[in-house]
Amino acid sequence: MKKIGIIGYGWLGTRIGERFSENFEIFTTTTSPQKLEDIRSKGIHADLAFFSEEKNEFPELWNSITELDIIIITVPFSERRTSKEILEKKLSSLFSFTGKFEKQIFFMSTTSVYPDKPGIFTEEMQPSENVFVENKIKEAFPHINILRLGGLMGDGRLLKNFKISDVSGVVNHIHYEDIAAIILKMIEKNSMGKIYNVVAPLYPSKQQVLAVQNNQDIERTNQDDYKRIISSEKLISELEYTFIYPDPKSFHEGRNINLL
Repeated sequence: MKKIGIIGYGWLGTRIGERFSENFEIFTTTTSPQKLEDIRSKGIHADLAFFSEEKNEFPELWNSITELDIIIITVPFSERRTSKEILEKKLSSLFSFTGKFEKQIFFMSTTSVYPDKPGIFTEEMQPSENVFVENKIKEAFPHINILRLGGLMGDGRLLKNFKISDVSGVVNHIHYEDIAAIILKMIEKNSMGKIYNVVAPLYPSKQQVLAVQNNQDIERTNQDDYKRIISSEKLISELEYTFIYPDPKSFHEGRNINLL
């Protein structure tokens, strides 16, 4: 049984861990002492880990690192909200914790790396060298797989539960079930050094998604004013991947999917 380390056991990390736990031995980290025993009670190895943004004190090497076959990093690194100086400190803490991990490794990035303007955006239009955090983490791990995630959705996390001030334009969302399935596909293929946009291949308007989730009639909308589309064609083609949830309008329709 392969051993997977999930660094960051928040909303997404928890769901990835739950879906992989029957077929992989899971090791993870949390910043919450209160969560530690709860995670361990589910048969998951858990350690406390803090990636400081302010201090120059770095954590010791993760004591589980030599046992792991795969690492998935879900710790957020927001370039919009954090200075580069603070991000560098946080990244240095992460690198101190992981050491020079040379096996398969994944980093959860974001589609916010693309300009906030109309257009169809592919991975080649924004090389990782032009994205501060991606570039730094790729310097440390040249073989890392970078997944640029769209808006995270699934379970009770739906567009209608967010405060939406502007409903113009289309959504670039992804269901967490697809994220887990895509990572699994890449593990099976032993993918290395890949960059993929991980976004559902259909792009309904925000108005349409909200209407469906609120059990209202879907109105015809004019999407020509603002279409910012993050293309997932590269992922679909290279991985021969079929999305579990291709249409964000159906994200609220829960299913039991066995990914493994």
